[in-house]
Amino acid sequence: MKSKKRHWLWNVLIVLTLVICVLAFVEHYKNWHKIEEGNLKIFSGIYYQKIPLTELDSVLFVEKLPEMERSSGFSWMEREKGVFKDSITDTKVYVFVDDLYQQKIKLVHHDSLKIYLNLKDSLKTEELFAILQMELLNNQEKAKGIQ
Repeated sequence: MKSKKRHWLWNVLIVLTLVICVLAFVEHYKNWHKIEEGNLKIFSGIYYQKIPLTELDSVLFVEKLPEMERSSGFSWMEREKGVFKDSITDTKVYVFVDDLYQQKIKLVHHDSLKIYLNLKDSLKTEELFAILQMELLNNQEKAKGIQ
């Protein structure tokens, strides 16, 4: 019996496609954040924000996301990620929410730009909130000292 032999290029394309799909899943699976050199860096898939901690205007906990129109992004189970448009102020809002049922950090920077974020682990979200709030207070004290 004669078997058909598949060309090696198809095998390489199948494996490459699977690797790309797994990498895309890992990148979007959770929010990756880092605070270094005076900046908060948030990364999730194709969405990335770099916020100077000196430009923070407010840091609050909110229970629910406000009604917004999605420009790009996705919702999957309890995750919500992407760029949204605030219908009231007509501005961009970045959403990096890993669990819609937990509290979210509402971060306002550069006077009117908003970010909503939380992490899968509520304790890590509270820890990040405490760090951001401390940075905001330090920046406000420095601003008062200059005036």
